[in-house]
Amino acid sequence: MFNFFKVSILISAMFFSCANNQKDKSISFETPDGMVWVEGKSYTKGAKQNDDYAMMREKPSHEVYIDGFYIDVTEVTNNQFQKFVNETGYLTIAEREIDWEEMKKNLPAGTPKPHDSILQPGSLIFNDKLKKVDNMNNYFQWWRWQTGANWRSPKGPGSSIENKGNFPVVHIAYEDAKAYCEWANRRLPTEAEWESAAQGNYKNAVFPWGDDLKLLNSNANTWQGNFPVKNESIDGYEMIAPVKSFPANSIGVFDMVGNVWEITDDLFNVNYYSEISTETELKNLKGASSCYNPSNPYEIQYVMKGGSFLCHDSYCASYRISARMGLSVGSGSDHTGFRTVATPEMLLNK
Repeated sequence: MFNFFKVSILISAMFFSCANNQKDKSISFETPDGMVWVEGKSYTKGAKQNDDYAMMREKPSHEVYIDGFYIDVTEVTNNQFQKFVNETGYLTIAEREIDWEEMKKNLPAGTPKPHDSILQPGSLIFNDKLKKVDNMNNYFQWWRWQTGANWRSPKGPGSSIENKGNFPVVHIAYEDAKAYCEWANRRLPTEAEWESAAQGNYKNAVFPWGDDLKLLNSNANTWQGNFPVKNESIDGYEMIAPVKSFPANSIGVFDMVGNVWEITDDLFNVNYYSEISTETELKNLKGASSCYNPSNPYEIQYVMKGGSFLCHDSYCASYRISARMGLSVGSGSDHTGFRTVATPEMLLNK
């Protein structure tokens, strides 16, 4: 039956299609549970002039206009992902048997096959037992492959998500996030949409709460102390935190920086910002057409945003809105998750 809810969606969709590119100011139908409306607006995407930590892959900044959309108020939680798995039987990449023939396509030619004991399902976890490092350029010192690590067992065999239903789901690869989105009638945000949501009511802020770095510990779950060997937990959390543990931004979105990295639907290309126009405002920017990361040239990578509980100013300072890194398409870790978005058109076609 064509009920009132669907009629109101249809009216809204007609409004959007007839608005002649005017910036939307409101919507006329009910916001989906667990989401918030991000109003269409112009803002500065990329590095800000007063950001001392901005990296070359964030430069130059450019003005963009992004249409309005809905975004999850939190990262997708273990409870939400559990419901998806229960209904579909989905098996994440970290739980699947490893196909060496497929894996070696993303490795340098001639890479020798590891021993079968190594080629077991698992994922990357942070080594929280590390006491010292010899070279900060060697991140393998604080990352290790853990057989049996996945979203159900974040630290490997013997660990679980019991009583952690409101924590962000982790060990999620791009393909896993896309599968969840298809089930939920959602999609991953573009990088530009993600930054628009993180800005909230701001248009040129370094952080979701403004420009004051001194407010970091009261607004985001990051690393304090000596990375990667000692976290002083000034913000109240040594590692991952439940969603909504810190204040929302100006439009009600939680944890846009810190806690876990968030996967977007844009390919990662370190040169992309320098290749697009800065002369005119760009509308609904979709991201690079190809992937390029000289540090990892053999793998397809997608942009991830927001940093995580491991971010510290001595190493990456990725708790800034403009910060961006590449996530290999087939991998996840214990500090990588995602959130979803929806548009009025998607809800109309549900």
